[in-house]
Amino acid sequence: MTTERVTVNLPPELLDAARQAVASGAAASVSAFITAALQAHVARTRGLAELERVFGGPPPPDVLETVRRDLGLTRQ
Repeated sequence: MTTERVTVNLPPELLDAARQAVASGAAASVSAFITAALQAHVARTRGLAELERVFGGPPPPDVLETVRRDLGLTRQ
């Protein structure tokens, strides 16, 4: 995967969380941590858009709960 350098401003508590993930070995780098977070956000957004397309609008709450359960996700 090719990458491109960007500059972002983050709240201190988010940057601290990223640095802690690196220190604990949960992420290889701050960049990797942020990349994973963005990938998860994009995947969620695309998944919700696909459900809206299939249902012709926002999916019913029970469908969202079923999908979350089936994927092993917890509601945030």
